[in-house]
Amino acid sequence: MIKKLAIEILVFLFVVLFVYAALNKVLEFQKFTVQIGQSPLLTGFGGFVPGLVIGVEFIVVVLLLVPRLRLVGFFAAFSLMTMFTAYIGAILTYSPYVPCSCGGVLEKFSWTEHLIFNSGFVVLGLAGIVLQAGQDWEQEFNESITRLEK
Repeated sequence: MIKKLAIEILVFLFVVLFVYAALNKVLEFQKFTVQIGQSPLLTGFGGFVPGLVIGVEFIVVVLLLVPRLRLVGFFAAFSLMTMFTAYIGAILTYSPYVPCSCGGVLEKFSWTEHLIFNSGFVVLGLAGIVLQAGQDWEQEFNESITRLEK
């Protein structure tokens, strides 16, 4: 019961994060595209990266909301947050110019705060994977026992 509640809370947090982030990017698409194009690490990718990022964020939301796809959703959320976190780390380490392509509240974060925030969501993604995999295994085990009893 506690595991199920924890999973639902994690799903909620990731859905809010990705819907919020994607909608901000959609609403300020031109600004987001320009900022991606200015990124020293993404120069030359400004044409397709903005749409790809937005699309992937919405796909992750769908995966998390569909119970049978939730484990894949947690893996996708974990992977996406790991990539975003690595990108911020690389920008902070190797770039003299640090463009911000975030919107809304996240735009107010310093880069260090953003790195910490993203790192927290990487950990939450890993927790989601572990909890969801355990729940899926328990469910399959219980279904197998039920079939054997019949």
